[in-house]
Amino acid sequence: MATEAQRRALNAYRKKTKSVVVRFYPNESDEAMHAWLKSRENTTEYIKSLVRADMERNGL
Repeated sequence: MATEAQRRALNAYRKKTKSVVVRFYPNESDEAMHAWLKSRENTTEYIKSLVRADMERNGL
Protein backbone atom coordinates (compact mmCIF):
# COMPACT_ATOMS: atom_id res chain seq x y z
CA MET A 1 0.00 0.00 0.00
CA ALA A 2 1.34 3.43 -0.97
CA THR A 3 2.01 6.08 1.61
CA GLU A 4 0.48 9.53 1.36
CA ALA A 5 3.84 10.94 0.23
CA GLN A 6 4.06 8.32 -2.53
CA ARG A 7 0.54 9.16 -3.71
CA ARG A 8 1.40 12.88 -3.82
CA ALA A 9 4.61 12.16 -5.74
CA LEU A 10 2.76 9.98 -8.24
CA ASN A 11 0.08 12.63 -8.77
CA ALA A 12 2.75 15.30 -9.31
CA TYR A 13 4.51 13.05 -11.83
CA ARG A 14 1.28 12.36 -13.72
CA LYS A 15 0.55 16.09 -14.00
CA LYS A 16 3.91 16.64 -15.72
CA THR A 17 3.61 13.81 -18.23
CA LYS A 18 1.39 13.20 -21.23
CA SER A 19 0.22 9.86 -22.55
CA VAL A 20 -1.37 8.41 -25.66
CA VAL A 21 -3.25 5.13 -25.67
CA VAL A 22 -3.29 2.87 -28.71
CA ARG A 23 -5.79 0.04 -28.77
CA PHE A 24 -5.35 -3.03 -30.92
CA TYR A 25 -8.41 -4.94 -32.01
CA PRO A 26 -8.42 -8.72 -32.38
CA ASN A 27 -7.96 -8.87 -36.14
CA GLU A 28 -4.99 -10.23 -38.03
CA SER A 29 -3.26 -6.96 -38.96
CA ASP A 30 -3.69 -5.38 -35.52
CA GLU A 31 -2.40 -8.54 -33.82
CA ALA A 32 0.70 -8.44 -36.03
CA MET A 33 1.32 -4.76 -35.21
CA HIS A 34 0.87 -5.41 -31.50
CA ALA A 35 3.28 -8.34 -31.59
CA TRP A 36 5.83 -6.24 -33.52
CA LEU A 37 5.66 -3.41 -30.99
CA LYS A 38 5.94 -5.76 -28.03
CA SER A 39 9.04 -7.35 -29.60
CA ARG A 40 10.90 -4.02 -29.54
CA GLU A 41 13.31 -3.59 -26.65
CA ASN A 42 11.88 -0.16 -25.73
CA THR A 43 8.39 0.35 -27.15
CA THR A 44 8.13 3.99 -26.09
CA GLU A 45 11.44 4.99 -27.64
CA TYR A 46 10.63 3.03 -30.80
CA ILE A 47 7.33 4.90 -31.27
CA LYS A 48 8.99 8.25 -30.49
CA SER A 49 11.67 7.55 -33.12
CA LEU A 50 8.98 6.85 -35.72
CA VAL A 51 7.18 10.09 -34.88
CA ARG A 52 10.45 12.08 -34.98
CA ALA A 53 11.32 10.66 -38.40
CA ASP A 54 7.84 11.52 -39.70
CA MET A 55 8.11 15.04 -38.31
CA GLU A 56 11.48 15.52 -40.03
CA ARG A 57 10.07 14.27 -43.35
CA ASN A 58 7.27 16.83 -43.02
CA GLY A 59 9.60 19.69 -42.14
CA LEU A 60 8.62 20.07 -38.49
